[in-house]
Amino acid sequence: MKKKLLFVFNPFSGKGQIKNRLLSIVDQFVKSGYEVTVYPTQQPQDAMDLIQQEAGRYELVVCSGGDGTLDEVVSGMMKRQARVPIGYIPSGSTNDFAGSLRIPKNMDKAALVAVKGTPFACDVGSFNGEYFVYIAAFGLFTDVSYATSQDLKNRIGHLAYLLEGVKRIASIQSFHLKITVGGQEIEDEFIYGMVTNSTSAGGFKNITGKNVKLDDGMFEVTLVKMPKNPIELNAIIASLTNLIDDTELIYTFKTDRIHIESLESISWTLDGEYGGSHTEVCICNRKQAVEIMVRPGVKFLPDD
Repeated sequence: MKKKLLFVFNPFSGKGQIKNRLLSIVDQFVKSGYEVTVYPTQQPQDAMDLIQQEAGRYELVVCSGGDGTLDEVVSGMMKRQARVPIGYIPSGSTNDFAGSLRIPKNMDKAALVAVKGTPFACDVGSFNGEYFVYIAAFGLFTDVSYATSQDLKNRIGHLAYLLEGVKRIASIQSFHLKITVGGQEIEDEFIYGMVTNSTSAGGFKNITGKNVKLDDGMFEVTLVKMPKNPIELNAIIASLTNLIDDTELIYTFKTDRIHIESLESISWTLDGEYGGSHTEVCICNRKQAVEIMVRPGVKFLPDD
């Protein structure tokens, strides 16, 4: 009796390149011994609902799309008691988490990893009861990914994010936050913050920190204080781009849980999608909560 595979894909992700590779991908699945069900997503949250309800009927779930598609599939799996491994064929504009997992950019090679690879139990973030795969962020530029049109993303990729971000540089907004982590409190004015489980964010490799492990039950946290003048702003940019922790304007640490309170409602982004507006958030690490197929023997440190 053949094993069953559910293939969920976003037909509009990236440049819609999945449409040109669909037959070869499905053929690879069949040749690997699977009976395949193919489902193109129809609307936002479609993949999450499908996985939550139907994943138990299959031995393997494979998804193709950008980080947002993977986020939906993982979120749906997290809402289940019985979970099955997930294969991922990246086809989005950025694909940060696929890079962290060393999943090939070539779609046919990624399809082979999805069915022939090794399950890797990676951490998942819990955000006020919802889930994210690799990043929860607020502040400067975090709305760029979901405020930029899909058509613009498809045509010019990372440049779309930069063009959208440049429009806001003159009006930096800060947020007064009280942050509780490890029994200690931090209270200050911040312009940006990210809680990550990835070796890259926004297409920028290693900006999340050094020695990142995707299965250690710990997040990497980066919090950027409000600069008082252009000199401090330049120090922040230099620190982030050069990975040199030599400024008191940036907090960086690892934790499995963080609680953030603010007087005003703050918009968050989860895996590049709008995560709602909140005055209080609790972010927890769900250690090794889902299995994602990777190449056998692959390592995940940023300097390997």
